[in-house]
Parts: sequence; structure tokens; C-alpha cells
Amino acid sequence: MANKDDTYKKALTGKKVPVLTLDNKWHRLFTMMEPDKELKRLEENLNSLLKLQGKMNTESKSIKKIKKKLMDEIVQLMERNDSAAEKKIEENKRLIEECNEKLEEYQDKLLDIPKEIDQANYALMIRTMEMCYEVLKINEKEIDEIGQWITETRIELKKNIIRKQEKEFKNYELYSFMHDIFGADVVEIFDVNQNQIESISQKIEKLRNS
Repeated sequence: MANKDDTYKKALTGKKVPVLTLDNKWHRLFTMMEPDKELKRLEENLNSLLKLQGKMNTESKSIKKIKKKLMDEIVQLMERNDSAAEKKIEENKRLIEECNEKLEEYQDKLLDIPKEIDQANYALMIRTMEMCYEVLKINEKEIDEIGQWITETRIELKKNIIRKQEKEFKNYELYSFMHDIFGADVVEIFDVNQNQIESISQKIEKLRNS
């Protein structure tokens, strides 16, 4: 597995692979095959990381707005010279410090998440490729089998066409000899009688089945 993984990595060096779960074409692949449990697990893992990244970005923006509001309040409060303003300034400073700590925590996580997303996306891509090639191999096997059946059927069809032509020619020869030996009038009488016998036989068969 390690050698196989190294081969994949070498093949992908310098190539930009899109985030698969955000790519509509990737989702369309699974209208042609059924995803297995492993692929679903990898898909869920990647989506969880993307959601976490989105949530942290949103919360970071929200915290930055709160921090800016607190700083603006401090600037306004500094114009006043009373204990209430000083108390409020100290409170805002404490809240700003909390905002900074939270932003720093988010920033550290946001630096790590892109790498985790790339790794999760890579794992999902490998499983997707493995599944695609499994389906391709199965289809290729069936294509070969159907191709073989078509070849054999064509050969059999050609043989049957030849048999049909041979029997048609034999019938033609038989009629020709019969005409030459017995004459057209006699042959026609036998044709009429044979047709009548076949017609009567068919009627009797229908009555039996009714």
C-alpha cells in the first residue's frame, strides 16, 4: 500500500486537485456507480473539515467586529474623565483581550485546517479513483464477453445463412427435376393437394386446442 501511495503522490506532484465534495462533476460520478461505506466515511470527514473551516472563518469575522466595537467605545470613553468611564474602559480591555485570545486560537486552527482538508481530499480522491477503476475493469470484462458473443453469433449467423441458401437451392433443384421428370401439370396437382392437406391439418389442430 505504501508503494502504491508513493506512486499516486508522484503522479499528483504539481497538480491542483479540486475539493471533490464541492465539485458537481464528482457527484455525477455516483450516478454511474454506488459509493461504498469507505468512500462515504471519507466524504463525511472532508465535509466536516470544510464546515469547521467555514464556521471558524465566520466566527473570526464576528469576533473582529466585536473587538472593533469595543475599541471604538474605548476611544469615546477616553474623552470622559470619570470613574464610570474608567471602569467601562477596563471592562472593554478585558473583553478585547478575550477576543485576541480567541482569534489567536482560531488563527492557529485555521492554519492547520487547509492541510487537513488537502489530506482528506487526497484520501477521498484515491478511493474514488480505485472505485472508478474497479467499475472500468468489470465493464471491460463484460465488453470482452459481449464482443466474443457477437463474434460467435456472427459466425453462427453466417453458417445459418449458408445452410438456408443451400436448402433453398436444393428445393429449387428438386422442383426443377420434378418438373422435368413428371411435367408441370402433375407437379401442380401435387402442390394443390399438399396445400389442402396442410390446410386441413391446421384446422383440425385449431379445433383440438379450442
